[in-house]
Amino acid sequence: MNFEGDVISSLEQLRQFLLLVEKGGLGLQGVVGVGMATSNADGRHFVAVFGEAHKLLLGRWVTDEVFKNGQDMVKHGVKPTH
Repeated sequence: MNFEGDVISSLEQLRQFLLLVEKGGLGLQGVVGVGMATSNADGRHFVAVFGEAHKLLLGRWVTDEVFKNGQDMVKHGVKPTH
């Protein structure tokens, strides 16, 4: 899996990550979706950026709290603040 950066440990960090993905700020090509998932290898949670055919383009580990409380944010997207 392609995991970069530190563990996302707050909802604000998750929000910033999602905004970067939505705006194309990470340089990823062919993004079709974002979701939360759990690693089969060790049970850790992560936010995943998917390309076509559900290919994992990028993942970031998240804390249990972010996984539990950030699912709606991932599912419905975030609105940028002005």
